[in-house]
Amino acid sequence: MREIGDDVRRARQKRLLARGASSEYQDLAVYERVERALNRALAARESGVLLLPELFEDAADVRLTEQLRVTSHRPLLGPLIVFVKRRIILPLTRTLFEYCQDNFRRQQQVNEVLMACIEELALENALLEKQARGETRG
Repeated sequence: MREIGDDVRRARQKRLLARGASSEYQDLAVYERVERALNRALAARESGVLLLPELFEDAADVRLTEQLRVTSHRPLLGPLIVFVKRRIILPLTRTLFEYCQDNFRRQQQVNEVLMACIEELALENALLEKQARGETRG
């Protein structure tokens, strides 16, 4: 099983190099180190345990809003405006709305992966600084 994983890793490495990826990936040890760091970041993202989103004042600031809220602040004309928006305008723009929803979902996934990668790199940097100062773990 390990041999299959190694073959897949080498094939991916060659494919990336052929497409013009960083020449640093020619060193298999460097490539494997980067791959491990990214895999750890993805695992942290999937578990939903990330520090970076917690640092925002409002956790809602991190998430893209996919829902369309049709409301009006006008007390008298409000119900009529909401009716026109829901029954006439929304059906006319449904395709665009659905297209945007898919893009929002994809963008949210990319944002989460990038936050996980940043956090993983920050963690590695902190550990390297600690190691350079000669501090022990714990």
